[in-house]
Amino acid sequence: MKPEPSPAKGAERGDYLPDFCEQRVVLAVVLVSALLAIVVALAQYGARDDFLVALARTSTYLLWNGLLCAMVLCISRPWRARHSLRASSIFALCLIVGTVALVSEATYRFGRVWESQLGATSGIFPRQHWKFLLPNIGIAAIVGALALRYFHVTHEWRRSVELEARARIRALQARIQPHFLFNSMNAIAALTRTDPGRAEEAIEDLSDLFRFNLADAHGQITLEEELEVARVYQRIEQLRLGDRLQVSWLIDGIPSQALVPSLLMQPLLENAIGHGIEPLPDGGVVIVQGRADGNMVEIVVSNPVPPGRRSASGGHRIALDNIRQRLQLAYPGRSSVTVEDSADQYRVSLRFPLVFAAGSAGGPR
Repeated sequence: MKPEPSPAKGAERGDYLPDFCEQRVVLAVVLVSALLAIVVALAQYGARDDFLVALARTSTYLLWNGLLCAMVLCISRPWRARHSLRASSIFALCLIVGTVALVSEATYRFGRVWESQLGATSGIFPRQHWKFLLPNIGIAAIVGALALRYFHVTHEWRRSVELEARARIRALQARIQPHFLFNSMNAIAALTRTDPGRAEEAIEDLSDLFRFNLADAHGQITLEEELEVARVYQRIEQLRLGDRLQVSWLIDGIPSQALVPSLLMQPLLENAIGHGIEPLPDGGVVIVQGRADGNMVEIVVSNPVPPGRRSASGGHRIALDNIRQRLQLAYPGRSSVTVEDSADQYRVSLRFPLVFAAGSAGGPR
């Protein structure tokens, strides 16, 4: 199993801002600057004839400020990550205010040179130095402080959600039912007399399952490793349920080296067996399907529902809530967990982005 990387030092200190080197963050800066320019132009000029000129002037000025602020915050990210929260916040605010001051000063100076070359005044550039510079610096300080506060609150909220999710993972890892352990040991004890070789294999499977569940598995592992853990769980349950339990693995289209949060499949298989197969006198089939759909991975686990029994029990909800939360943390806004609960079938579908480890070529199973 791939060990989870330890939290970055910057995450514990001043590195709470988004990564302004990322394309999506830069795009967000451009969009916010453009929308702000529209609001400012509308507030100042409304429907007057010079509205479009004012919009062009304001949007150009704000876009330069936004992009340059993003650039300096991107460049300063390594330094900010090494320092305390207070020092990082003060430094980031100084960078924002300083960048806006430089852009404002450059705009004013360029306007003076432009007008001196033309020999005529222009309505595009500011004419009063300090009346243009000081308000811009004040606005940059206020907006920058509010933005830093917003990012910090968002970071702390996300961190608390992540800690809660990790606590739930620990509970899930320790949640091998006592009756599962007792039944497994009884089945192994019976095998020691009839089939010692298989009993030895069962003990190894049980050891592997406990080792994985008790490990500090908060990070991501490959789908191949995740599915192997689920198969180990199936083999152990097979000792107890025998031919009543059948699992159909339709996973040829799954990229084996794709990364997933650990402990996704085993809880789903556990619920499918415990709430779907075990109560049926003749047992049934759990179907595990997987495929790559473009840049997404879809995994579907379905099981029969015993007559007269509600399948959406507390065990299902706990596991699904945990999986949903961890997928959302790993792939914000890009994952989903859907449930189809019919009279005779319970079906859980997971969708999440196709992500490979650095240097991995991926590929189907």
